[in-house]
Amino acid sequence: MNLRVVLTVPDFDEAVGFYRDALGLEQLADWSGEDGRVILLDVGHATLELFDERQAESVDRIEAGRRVSGQVRLALEVEDVDATAQHLVGAGATAEAAPVVPPWGGRNARLRTPDGLQLTLFDQS
Repeated sequence: MNLRVVLTVPDFDEAVGFYRDALGLEQLADWSGEDGRVILLDVGHATLELFDERQAESVDRIEAGRRVSGQVRLALEVEDVDATAQHLVGAGATAEAAPVVPPWGGRNARLRTPDGLQLTLFDQS
């Protein structure tokens, strides 16, 4: 009914600045308390994609030119891949490769977030 991805991050303020402020994800709740800090961000509709190693290697090669992703990679649909990628690099992300037009259409950009997570930005135009 609902997929939630939970990220445990070494620098909470940096992560909030990146995901909420730079990427523009809407904050739905703040459940912080004496035991620690947590916020809930809205990322819209969620799906879970399961890849085998060969498929992950193929997609990495297409999007980044080499094997770069680990076990988890977030993929977020955005309106303007190039502008969003450039904005996120300015907010601390690292570009893994220049944006590409993959064989399945649209446009994709690969980044590594400040906390080290693989991130694909995509549009389906």
